[in-house]
Amino acid sequence: MTQLNSEQDFLTLIDKYFPSENGHVTLGRGDDCSILRSKTDLCISKDLFLEDVHFRRSYFFPADIGYKSLAVNISDIAAMGGQPVGFALGLIVPPNLESEFWEPFFQSMSALAKQHGLILAGGDLSSGQYLGISVTVWGEAAGGQFLSRGNALPGDVLFLHGPAGMARTGLLSLEEMGPKAAEIYPECVQAHLRPPMRVAAGIKLAQSKHVKGLMDLSDGLARDLPRFLSCCEGELGAKISLDESKLHEEIIRYAETKSISATEHAFLGGEDYALFGAASAEEFEELKAKIPGLHQIGTITEDNKISLNGREYTSKGFDHFSK
Repeated sequence: MTQLNSEQDFLTLIDKYFPSENGHVTLGRGDDCSILRSKTDLCISKDLFLEDVHFRRSYFFPADIGYKSLAVNISDIAAMGGQPVGFALGLIVPPNLESEFWEPFFQSMSALAKQHGLILAGGDLSSGQYLGISVTVWGEAAGGQFLSRGNALPGDVLFLHGPAGMARTGLLSLEEMGPKAAEIYPECVQAHLRPPMRVAAGIKLAQSKHVKGLMDLSDGLARDLPRFLSCCEGELGAKISLDESKLHEEIIRYAETKSISATEHAFLGGEDYALFGAASAEEFEELKAKIPGLHQIGTITEDNKISLNGREYTSKGFDHFSK
């Protein structure tokens, strides 16, 4: 196992897993800046992944942390209908973190980067009290255009590509039981630790003239739906219909143990990284046929209210700064 006693040791390990140049990055790591070449517009996003804020090492293995810290950024590119092409990595390294942590961390991150064709262009290292990962990612408009939020109208269909509520179930069970939660809610725990990326679906959605807008479902429908609607013209609302029988059985089972509504639990959600958007109602069936896994969850209204299964819903959902 490589012993990491200096910044150069980290850079050597990073070079082991990540190439430094390709056709997009013409000058890679090691200089004051990297140089990028692109023939099209780029979209860019940045996320922080911080210990005891976004993850706990008590139930995240190093490989899970490496995977998810990059995955949440790839999801942002997918939500624009883009193809991710490169990223920059910043690491805050606590002094008490064992050297054995880093090999699986970089191996997992590298595997995900290779799967989606990303190159690590550069970054920074620093010591700090807690482990922190900062990723800046960029992508190209593989479908010819990017999809922004908004642009939807009353009567348009609201849809998801991916589940709602599985990652929340995984997170809450992990917080309560630690790693043993994986024995009871294995698929929901996996959904929280290693959410699947939906780049191919995002590109197909961006290629369709019937899709009005798109975002990734990172903070749950209760929080992200109002954000989406606020980007549309006028003060719009939504009627959401979630069928409990179509939720994952682990969500239903978890809700039963807590004596809570499974559909409200799924609506609150968080960290599912599904694709959430709006499309023309007239062409939605055609869109579903082209993109397997796409399903309608509601319609946009013009009454400035949000309802869940026929009842007005006013809870604001998850907030990064809530106490």
